[in-house]
Parts: sequence; C-alpha cells; structure tokens
Amino acid sequence: MKNEVKIHEVDPSLNNRRSFLKLSGLTLVSAGLVIAGCSNNDDNDSPMEDTSLPGIRNGVFDLGSGDFGVLTYAYALEQLEADFYTKVVNASNFNTTFNDIERQVLTDLYHHEVIHRDFFKAALSGALPNPSTQLLPSLAFNYGSMNFNSRSEVLATAKALEDTGVAAYNGAGKLIKSPDYLLLAGKIVSVEARHASAIRSLINPNSSDFAGDDIISTSTGLDAAKDPSKILPIAGGFITTKFTAKYLP
Repeated sequence: MKNEVKIHEVDPSLNNRRSFLKLSGLTLVSAGLVIAGCSNNDDNDSPMEDTSLPGIRNGVFDLGSGDFGVLTYAYALEQLEADFYTKVVNASNFNTTFNDIERQVLTDLYHHEVIHRDFFKAALSGALPNPSTQLLPSLAFNYGSMNFNSRSEVLATAKALEDTGVAAYNGAGKLIKSPDYLLLAGKIVSVEARHASAIRSLINPNSSDFAGDDIISTSTGLDAAKDPSKILPIAGGFITTKFTAKYLP
C-alpha cells in the first residue's frame, strides 16, 4: 500500500517554539517578485513558444526554463522537504523517538521548509502571467516502507534530502538571470547547508561530520553542485505526481 501523503499546513501549536537556526531576510515584501518580458499563452495543452513558462505541455506539467523554470524546480523540491518534515514531526512516536535537542532541530527544519515552500508558491503566483494553469500543483509523495518512528531512517533520509537540496541550489544558481532571485537563492541555500550540518551532527555527535568533508571538495573547498537533470531523478524517487523538466539542463 502506498504511503502517499499530501502537504499539511503548519501546526499552530509549533509556531511559538524558539528556533536556533535563524531564517533571516526571506520576506515577500523585499523579494521583488516580478519577472518582466514574459508572454502569456492560454493554450496550455499544446507546446508553448516561450519555454520559460511552466505549464502543461502535451498533457503533462513541465517546469519551464530560465528564472521561472528554476523557481518552479525549487518549489517542487521544497514541497518534498516540507512534506517530509511534516510527516516527521507528526509521527505518532515523535516525542519518544527523538530526544529534546533532536526534536527541536527537526521542528526548526520543519518550519523552515514550510516557509520555503510557501515562499516559492507566493513568488510564482505573483509573477506568472496565468498562475491558475502555470503553477506547479501540490505534489503527492510516496516514501515506500520508510518508518517515520525510526530515528535512524528519519535522520538518514533527512541527510540525503538536505545534501541533495544544497547541491540543487548550487547547481541552479548559474541558470538564474535575475539578481534578486539569485540573492534569494543564496540566502536559502545557506539555510539548507545549516540543515545538512545540523542533521550530520545529530547522526554523529561531537564529530567533524558536520563539516561535510565527504561532499566538499578538498581541492576547491566548495560544496557539490548538480544540474536539475541529476537532482530530479533522486527527488523523483519520492514524488508520485508526474511532471517533466525538458528545458532545464
């Protein structure tokens, strides 16, 4: 039986918990959520001349290209991360599976990813010419036989998702043309890197694992960067909603 879940709203009871991982400067007011020069195409069941626009092509949603494509791509990944941590903090044995520090970290990550998801949805809704048909739908997910009451399984999956998220933002940066969006992506990837470090510290406390020396190049000192074509097959292992990314590298 598929463990298929939908996006959950933020649990109001968690809103006042103190977050040790700060999310600064990510506000809709300062984002400048307008991309100029985009054409509108109302025929969403046929190929679009402007491939930068996300939307339905040949009956399947495509992420598009350029700034719109990258934002929609990020929105898909943030939906996955938000859904995962929603499942984690709402698992039946969350309070007994994890200790106080682990619960605080995972709850912080839950809040951050929900904010990221909702931010990208608002950004795309405000910028797309026809968001009712060009906005990536809420995705559904399948975690297979994963046990959300297993500390080792949750942390291992969280590590994989956070490392993938960092590599995804690093790889997508070169595709962004708008300085405003590039700045925001830089802010978000720095938070994702904090997440990856925090999860590594939970898995192996009091070690150097938090530095990620297994994924950071010893010659350049840089973190991994992967194109969407490398990231989506990994994320697609959890996403059951079909979509394509024909115009992203």
